[in-house]
Amino acid sequence: MSDVFAAFSRFAKTFPKGSVIFSEFEPGDCFYLIQAGRVQLVKILNGFEKNLDILQPSEIFGEMAILENSPRSATAIAYDDVKALEFNKANFEVLMMGNPAIAMKLLKTFVKRIYAQKRRFMILTIPDKMARVGDVFLMLDETQPTIDRVSDSRSFQITIEEVARWAGLPMNEVEDELHRFMDQGKIEIFNDRIVVKNLPELIRYVNARRAMGKE
Repeated sequence: MSDVFAAFSRFAKTFPKGSVIFSEFEPGDCFYLIQAGRVQLVKILNGFEKNLDILQPSEIFGEMAILENSPRSATAIAYDDVKALEFNKANFEVLMMGNPAIAMKLLKTFVKRIYAQKRRFMILTIPDKMARVGDVFLMLDETQPTIDRVSDSRSFQITIEEVARWAGLPMNEVEDELHRFMDQGKIEIFNDRIVVKNLPELIRYVNARRAMGKE
């Protein structure tokens, strides 16, 4: 999206590391496109702060303020020194009218981000830690079209640290749950990937645990 950066540099904002860009539940009237640095999204669930994601340059956040006029669904914190383009409704309309190709890219990104946010929230609502970790792999299978689906086995290019981030759990707890899966013969862990041996079986397990949590 370098073309967006060049055309809309006048909308650039900077945020020092550790600063709050916006807070959960506050009204929102703009969204951001990261140019440099990373942004952490956190949410309060059951009284505890949960890490939702760490966004990279070229990613968008805060877009629901434009699309649904809704309050902020999470808190955005500058994970590094951050530079981002800030779009409010007025300059977003300018973007839509004057740069249709760029606007289409953003709209496609919006659709993907909205689905991804809802899917991540589904993971965080599972009370059972082992099922929550398992659901991370189900989410990855749903959202990564390049994964080989010839057999029931799935190989995911992901680290334990990344699984912990998706699951919203401490690293040591995720390691414990992954070792439980290994002891049951359900997964294998390698330096560069984690292999789920039988995805349909994992789907049944996670769905059963999710249903129990709703009772």
